[in-house]
Amino acid sequence: MSTTSHRVPTALPGFTVSTATADDWRQVTDWAHREGWNPGLRDAECFLVTDPGGFFVGSLGDRPVAAVSLVNHNDRYAVWGHYLVHPEFRNRGYGRATCRVARKHAGDRILASDAMPEQVENYTRSGLVRAHDTVHYAGTPRRSGANWAVPFDPGWLDRVVEYDRRSFPGGRPEFLRHWLTAPGHVTFLRVVDGALAGYGVLRPARGRHRIGPLIADSAADAEAVFAALVDSLDPGAEVSLFAPGEQGPFATSLGLAEEFRVVRMYTKAPDTSADRVYAIGSLELG
Repeated sequence: MSTTSHRVPTALPGFTVSTATADDWRQVTDWAHREGWNPGLRDAECFLVTDPGGFFVGSLGDRPVAAVSLVNHNDRYAVWGHYLVHPEFRNRGYGRATCRVARKHAGDRILASDAMPEQVENYTRSGLVRAHDTVHYAGTPRRSGANWAVPFDPGWLDRVVEYDRRSFPGGRPEFLRHWLTAPGHVTFLRVVDGALAGYGVLRPARGRHRIGPLIADSAADAEAVFAALVDSLDPGAEVSLFAPGEQGPFATSLGLAEEFRVVRMYTKAPDTSADRVYAIGSLELG
């Protein structure tokens, strides 16, 4: 990403908002790590190329103090994420001002956001509707031995994109093009009679490894992909994932425990279902 010089002034004295540069977003990723979000080692690179205009920083003078992303995955769907304010500058309106500037980027697309349970009422007043809980599960996974998945081959990219579209509103081809093959990312496919029945990605992070997306036709297919992913790790390695609340029995059966949950909300309910989603790609980009 090239550096942008255009800054949007706000009503707050000395505070402007601009599209983030790669250097800006490395700093934001470090903030996320300090907040305990455990970002993947290649998250920033993959996120930025998905929608370079969808990442924003709010600055006091030349100092970034707030951030948010609003990533347009396609012409009808966008996802809020990375809502962060540096601890020294909280409760001064900088986060909200950054969001007001960023909001224009998505136009009239359906917006998705994840709210902490205590913030659901505030999000509802802003016009969002509740869809489902999204739960963070983590732990040392049980190794089931049900490893009936195959490593991803680039020749499968278009089929993975189309398969994923059934569970992700409008599809996310640009994101997947980078996510599936980023350095350090491990991707496995579940193929049955020549047809795709599931896929999943594991990525390294500063703490435990993270899994997502994990999408499959059935729990058995998801378990096959999960087993292949964790078999690529050293014994005792921990993993984490975010899953729709209805997939709790799947996550706990594989040795993971709930740590916390958020609430997925939309400005308008999308025409896709989370039934086949066993782990989302990331809380920040959906």
